[in-house]
Amino acid sequence: MKISLRKSIASDLEVFFQNQADEEANFMAAFTSKNPQDKDAYIKKWTGLMTVDSVHMQTIMLADQAVGCVVKFVMEGDSDITYALDKKYWGKGIVTSAVKQFLAIEKTRPIHGRVAYDNYGSQKVLEKAGFTKIGSNVDFAIARGKEIEEYIYKLDN
Repeated sequence: MKISLRKSIASDLEVFFQNQADEEANFMAAFTSKNPQDKDAYIKKWTGLMTVDSVHMQTIMLADQAVGCVVKFVMEGDSDITYALDKKYWGKGIVTSAVKQFLAIEKTRPIHGRVAYDNYGSQKVLEKAGFTKIGSNVDFAIARGKEIEEYIYKLDN
């Protein structure tokens, strides 16, 4: 199973939208958009982000098929990482491999990751990539309709 990254292109946004619109994926991500089924809003937002210098977006390729993304963005002055993968590929080490590849080309440090307290798969991805849990925060998770705890991770080098 060949896992690689490439610069994201506009046609990848369809795959990314389908990934985040999945009910289970949206629940696990927790901190999501108000309406994950609004394709036009999603495409508009991410098309704009593709042109922002502080955003580094790579598409996860499985052989020659786009299956997800890894993205570095800046929030409240901190660089953060996020990622998403087609649910049918969860638990196979694909995101872990992609995040490690991404961190080899994205040199911004420190870089943070945030994950819902019960998203054990995502916690493992960050830990396997060298991130350390540095704290937690309680915030409103749109996909859950309530405040939940999120863990904050950091990678310094």
